[in-house]
Amino acid sequence: MLTVPVIIIAFIVLYMLNAIKILREYERGVIFRLGRVLAKPKGPGLIFVFPPIDRMVRVSLRIVAMDIPPQDVITKDNVSVKVNAVIYFRVMEPQKSIIEVQDYIFATSQLAQTTLRSVLGEVELDDLLSKREKLNVQLQEILDRHTDPWGIKVQLVEMKHVDLPDNMVRAIAKQAEAERERRAKVIHAEGEYQAAGKLTEAADIISTNPQALQLRFLGTLTEIATEKNSTIIFPLPLEILKAFIYEKGETKKPKTIVHEE
Repeated sequence: MLTVPVIIIAFIVLYMLNAIKILREYERGVIFRLGRVLAKPKGPGLIFVFPPIDRMVRVSLRIVAMDIPPQDVITKDNVSVKVNAVIYFRVMEPQKSIIEVQDYIFATSQLAQTTLRSVLGEVELDDLLSKREKLNVQLQEILDRHTDPWGIKVQLVEMKHVDLPDNMVRAIAKQAEAERERRAKVIHAEGEYQAAGKLTEAADIISTNPQALQLRFLGTLTEIATEKNSTIIFPLPLEILKAFIYEKGETKKPKTIVHEE
């Protein structure tokens, strides 16, 4: 039959075993003793929690990757889109994350959703599609500023997908096609402009040296000879045709011979 001292020792042993807690490397224990939080979180490793005067809340220090569900956003130019994102955050101060907010994960999720709608509602659709990096940084700064009193550090915010209406997809495709056509026309016009400049320079050089024109003429004949052409046109110098050209208003009159006595 067990004696009273043995029962007391057994009770103490069981109590001490129950008081032993083991925290992993990424965990911290926020201890409330008689309702008051201790000055410093416990862990990692072996700690003692003495119930019922102590109560421990485990807090993970690992980075949390949380998906933000698709949000209906109306952009500044009145286009309705659906945007979803992902947020990466971690607990930096375990005590604040437990004392300052009831559920820091739920609170961070709700804050991220409302911030996403408010920030993206102030930009136009073109900026939403082309300036994602800038908007991601802006979202991260706003969320980090609001979660700092909770002991939460928002490290990264990334927009994953922007769902556009079908009519906007068709309009963007037409806009892209028109932009490509515009660039093609500009490139063609620049090529014509450069070619005209080179032709002008060549004409100036040839005009100062008539032999250059003859060499160009012979080169053209050589190129024609390599092709299987049935007809070859030979250009004639204008000097040959001057005898058949009359100035405007000039009429051909027969010559009269005047004899002097």
